[in-house]
Amino acid sequence: MIKVRLEPDGKDLEFHGLKTVLGLLNKLGLRPTMALVVRDGGLLTPDIRIKSGDEILVRKVTSAG
Repeated sequence: MIKVRLEPDGKDLEFHGLKTVLGLLNKLGLRPTMALVVRDGGLLTPDIRIKSGDEILVRKVTSAG
């Protein structure tokens, strides 16, 4: 099980069977350019593998341009 904290929504979610950050973002309906993904204080790129037991922060970002 992967625990995900979605900010700024303040939602705590759990997922099973995901293998990559890109898979997680797809499950959340987000493109890689729409969010920062953090694990243990480090930014993750879409190709990084995730595993059961990970606790991940997904921070949605917006452009005010």
